[in-house]
Amino acid sequence: MKTLLSFVFFLLTIHSISAQDAVALIKEGDRLESLMNERGALEKFKVALQLHPINIYALNKCSELCSRIGKREPTEKSRGAYFEAAKTYAGAALRISPNHAEANCVMAIALGRTSLEKSGKEKINAAKEIKKHVDLAIKSDPMNYKAWHVLGRWHYEISSLNVIERGAVKVLFGGLPKASITESIKAFEKAKALAGGFILNQFEMARAYKKDGQKAKAIHILTAMLQQPNHTEDDEIIKADGRKLLKEWK
Repeated sequence: MKTLLSFVFFLLTIHSISAQDAVALIKEGDRLESLMNERGALEKFKVALQLHPINIYALNKCSELCSRIGKREPTEKSRGAYFEAAKTYAGAALRISPNHAEANCVMAIALGRTSLEKSGKEKINAAKEIKKHVDLAIKSDPMNYKAWHVLGRWHYEISSLNVIERGAVKVLFGGLPKASITESIKAFEKAKALAGGFILNQFEMARAYKKDGQKAKAIHILTAMLQQPNHTEDDEIIKADGRKLLKEWK
């Protein structure tokens, strides 16, 4: 009996040490991400998961970072590998906590990376799944600015479907999901109110205002965006795209 108790105590001690080490790795991952070293941060979160596989924070961070890093990859194959990893990490987080706001948010982001920028049936098939996850994220945490951004992007993309895609929606779903550029702008504005320094949100919001016929407003948003400090590795790329749009719009 004493031997059994000693063994149980040993296992509990090892688990406690592993959990503490995972916390330290997560803290370092957060630090590296704040320094815009996303690959370094991802490696720290991955090692943390080796020590504590059900750490939902680390799972969510791995998913989010895979989505961001993957978008910058030079080939379709490498992008696809990162996006599939993003979905895998998000799926693991959702199995632990199906209604978790951030887990649903990162799943919506991962699905959006693989589908919203494409055309045809793939985009349409993913539309309902993305909406389901983003709605759950906002319901669980109305302050999740990334979820509001994804909702804005969803409305933008679905309201922009071409005639062929709209026909496919009717066949597959019996009608077009409710989406509009007005709702897109509302969601982007909500994300801005929650996180004013979110560069990607400002860029996408400017595009939405331009699509809505409010070019002066769109130019003002992009001009202000260029004055914001960078927070992610994507931000300078987004700003370069913003400068190109300003040249086109002026």
